[in-house]
Amino acid sequence: MRSPAPAIDYALLARSIKQWARDLGFAEAGISGVDLAEDEVHLQRWLAEGHHGEMDYMARHGAKRSRPGELEPGTRRVISVRMDYAPPDIDRAWSVIEDGELGYISRYTLGRDYHKLLRQRLQKLADRIRAEIGDFGYRAYVDSAPVLEKALARNAGLGWIGKHTVLIHRRAGSYFFLGELYTDLPLPVDTPASEHCGSCRRCLDVCPTQAIVAPYRLDARRCISYLTIELKGSIPEELRAPMGNRIFGCDDCQLVCPWNKFAQTTAEPDFAPRHRLDGSKLVELFAWSEAEFLQRTEGMAIRRTGYEGWLRNIAVALGNAPRSDAVRTALLARADHPSDLVREHVAWALARQDETR
Repeated sequence: MRSPAPAIDYALLARSIKQWARDLGFAEAGISGVDLAEDEVHLQRWLAEGHHGEMDYMARHGAKRSRPGELEPGTRRVISVRMDYAPPDIDRAWSVIEDGELGYISRYTLGRDYHKLLRQRLQKLADRIRAEIGDFGYRAYVDSAPVLEKALARNAGLGWIGKHTVLIHRRAGSYFFLGELYTDLPLPVDTPASEHCGSCRRCLDVCPTQAIVAPYRLDARRCISYLTIELKGSIPEELRAPMGNRIFGCDDCQLVCPWNKFAQTTAEPDFAPRHRLDGSKLVELFAWSEAEFLQRTEGMAIRRTGYEGWLRNIAVALGNAPRSDAVRTALLARADHPSDLVREHVAWALARQDETR
C-alpha cells in the first residue's frame, strides 16, 4: 500500500466516509484499529477443538485472519460497514418452519447474492474517498478472504457478538451483512460496542441441533447452516431429524433474539425474495432439474450448495415431512439418482416416512 498524502483532516474524513457509506445504501459504517490479539486466542482455541468441521480454510490461512496487516501489508485501519437484509415479512419465517410441507431457506439468501452487491458498493466508497484525497491504499472484502469481520465490526462500534456468535446492534438487531475496507489511512477509531445479552439464553435453547454448545461458542459441525451449505458429504444421521424442513441455512437463533424487535426492514430491492423461495413446497423444489436449479438460483448465494447438495438437503426435509403419497412419490422418483449422496439421503427419508405410517 502507498502512504497517504499529508495534510489531511482525518477526523473530518472519517465523518465524511460514514456519510458517504450511508449515501451508498449502507446502514452504518465504523472504523477500527487492527489489534485482534484477544480474538486470535479465541479463534485458535475454536480451531483446536475442531469446531470448524471440514472448513479447512479457517485454519489454512494461519494468522492472516486475525492480523489484518499480514493479510494486506500496510493496513492501519479497517472501515466496517453493515447493510440490512430483513424482508418486510420476516415474522412469517416461523409459519414456514412450522409447515413441514414447505422448505425453509435462511432469509439472508432469498434475494441477490450479497457478496457482489456489497463489494460493488465498497468499491464506490473507495472511489469516493480517492476523489476526495487522491490515491490511498485499500482492499475491499466481503467474505472473500480470511477476515474476522464480526470482531472488526464490534471494534468499529457496529454491534456486539452475541451468545449465538452473530453480531447484534442495539437499534437494528442482527439481520444485516458486513463488509470491510482495509486501508492505510490513519483515521480516528470508534469506540467498540459493549455486550448486552445479559442472562438471556434463548438462542442456545432454541437451536434445533444444539450447535451453540456454550455462550459465545458454536460447534459448526452441528450447525444447520454448516450442514446444508459447507458440508459436502453425508449429513450425520443423528442430526437429520432435528433439521426439520430447513434446506439452506437456519435462522432460529436470530428469530428468537429479543433484539430483533428492532430489526430494520431492507430498502434494497435486490434482497427481495425470488421465485417464491420464501415458502415453496418441498416436493416442487425436489422436482427441479439441474438446469432449473441453475436458472432459478442464478445470482443467488443458494448456488453454494450445488445441485447435489440441494437434493440432499431437500431429501432430509422430505423425510421429516408429514407422511403423504406426494412425498413418497417424490422420493421414489429420486431413489435411483446417479449420485450416491442423493440416493443415501433419499433412502433414509423413505425409511423415515415408513416409520411414521
